[in-house]
Amino acid sequence: MPDTTLTDDAERAPHAAQPTGSPGARPRIVILNDSSVAKGGATGLAVWSAKLLDAAGCDVTYLAGDDGNAPSLEGTGVTCIGLGGARLMEAGRLTALTKGLHNAPAQRALADYIAKTDTPDTVYHLHGWAQIFSPAVFGALRPVAPRVVIHAHDYFLACPNGAHYDYRNMRNCDRIQLSGSCLLANCDKRNAMQKGWRVLRQVNLMRLLDKTAPWGAIALIHPGLREVMEQAGYPSDMLRVVRNPAAPLTPERIRVEENDQIVFIGRLTEEKGVPELAQVCDAHDLPLTLIGDGPLREKIAARYPQFTMPGWVAHDQIGQHLTRARMLVMPSRAPEPFGLVAAEASASGLPVVIPDLALLAGEIDRRGLGLTYHRTDGSMLAAALKKLSAMPAEEIREMSLRCTDPENAIAMTPEAWTQALLDLYGVLLRRG
Repeated sequence: MPDTTLTDDAERAPHAAQPTGSPGARPRIVILNDSSVAKGGATGLAVWSAKLLDAAGCDVTYLAGDDGNAPSLEGTGVTCIGLGGARLMEAGRLTALTKGLHNAPAQRALADYIAKTDTPDTVYHLHGWAQIFSPAVFGALRPVAPRVVIHAHDYFLACPNGAHYDYRNMRNCDRIQLSGSCLLANCDKRNAMQKGWRVLRQVNLMRLLDKTAPWGAIALIHPGLREVMEQAGYPSDMLRVVRNPAAPLTPERIRVEENDQIVFIGRLTEEKGVPELAQVCDAHDLPLTLIGDGPLREKIAARYPQFTMPGWVAHDQIGQHLTRARMLVMPSRAPEPFGLVAAEASASGLPVVIPDLALLAGEIDRRGLGLTYHRTDGSMLAAALKKLSAMPAEEIREMSLRCTDPENAIAMTPEAWTQALLDLYGVLLRRG
């Protein structure tokens, strides 16, 4: 993977004092996302962008597929609207099967909202759609396509299972979406029937997200996504790299040279690699802190009572649990398109242990911000954890200082990200 810096597409765009097509008009941004409650990932970024854009003077509406009750946006100038839908895992089986393919009520509601409120200076920024909005969201957005930004937080725009990864054979996928080999591959993390359903959804997505239509832009969170999107047929000039933002989890550098804890932050699930991590740490008597919740929490807690497991922690309180942290490990089974927690931890001074299939792995390795290992080799994970655990204090302190050096940042600052979004909106609005 070629080395990349933060001078990506969005930052090379000309800066616009007013990101709008009408001189003097106040920018109006409609952020669309399945969920209104941020627990990380795409929703966390969608909510954060709403707050940052509101602070920058934009007229911001947050339109959610759920009830629109966004506690993180209370006290801001953001208008919150909810369509009242439920995530697929929370809906009944038949509802999930049908509305997951095409949520017609959501399409009608959004189309009606656009028809009643749209202006020439409105930009629509779509984040998460796979859980509630479904591909139907693109049907509703089609009339305003030139002013639509589609944020690619994952591979769902180019891959039925959303990971561009063969879960059965535990390897990166080299198939072209909806090709014969793709259709025949049992690559889903659940089963072949789930893959078949996802294929049907992808067919509907391709029908509604017509690549020949004048869509404004697809925002890529890392340059490594570009090749997969181009392979899927998206025009190169539609793809714009807008790296994720990250802020340190702690106000000061974590003094890792004085600490011993290996820390994981995220969902406690199979796909995040939690069982393997727990097994390795238990086998080598390594202290582990698992911050987060998920279906494996009770099982892990019962089997490994020696581990520290505070459960789900609000984002602004995570730093309180890192006072003894020596490193962060992100052992995901599937490719991580970015790995926001790795960027946040690195900015806090934590060396990162990350599998080589993560898009950030090359940068972390080349800049000396942690260690990488081969995803399918548990012995390599153990070796990396033991190496950082035993590293001399001065050596790991130097690594920690490299992590906090702005020259080694692997994410944008919140201020730079806000400006990058405004610049991108300005480009779309000036096109008319």
